[in-house]
Amino acid sequence: MKLHAIHRLYDERLAQSTKPFRARGASVERCRHCMVNAHLCICAHNVRRASHAGFLLVMYDDEVLKPSNTGRLIADAVEDTYAYIWSRTSPNEEMLALIKDPMWQPFVIFPEQYSTPERVVNIPVVSQGKRPLFILIDGTWSEAKKIFRKSPWIDSLPVLSIKADDASRYKMREACGEGQLATAEVAAKVLALAGDLKAADCLDAWFDVFKEHYLTGKKQRQLPIPGALDRYKDVVARCEVA
Repeated sequence: MKLHAIHRLYDERLAQSTKPFRARGASVERCRHCMVNAHLCICAHNVRRASHAGFLLVMYDDEVLKPSNTGRLIADAVEDTYAYIWSRTSPNEEMLALIKDPMWQPFVIFPEQYSTPERVVNIPVVSQGKRPLFILIDGTWSEAKKIFRKSPWIDSLPVLSIKADDASRYKMREACGEGQLATAEVAAKVLALAGDLKAADCLDAWFDVFKEHYLTGKKQRQLPIPGALDRYKDVVARCEVA
């Protein structure tokens, strides 16, 4: 697997820790890139795609260290993915410059009920010559709401609200309420809204690969045959020939 922004952010955050980070399953020997059990590593199968869209992940402190985090799957799948740790008082200067870069047209992905009506958009329409930059807040639901409320640098940006038509397929953590999707599931829906159906399908299928391998290692089961990896390879092959 080609290293990306979240791998680098993981290393930076780990280096700042004054004591070992002990997430659930900390005793498991994991691949430090895909975060599943080492004997179930999926790195060799990852295919990253170029997309007209880009993603900016704003991550709550230790979220990047959690093996169950799905934000890294976006960076696995989409070339132009950026990631930064959130700070209320000192937002990263590179992140602020990225948002202001004239090549990008940023959209904050968040439920519309937490925004003012005039900011809400249903479709990511971009000006000529620009590319959409989708800002995803990555953390627990309470952490995400805190970031949204206490980040004045996003207050003037349009809010793109994603509705969950189906229940989340995410089974690695307990959701705080109905209709909440994993970060990678949201990103796949955003890509589809932006018209990049190939990237959306690939990310969605890659999410299933990660979920299946992660839970197989967690529950000490055998992978199903055929499984999510076979379906992912089929999706990638169709995208290449289409």
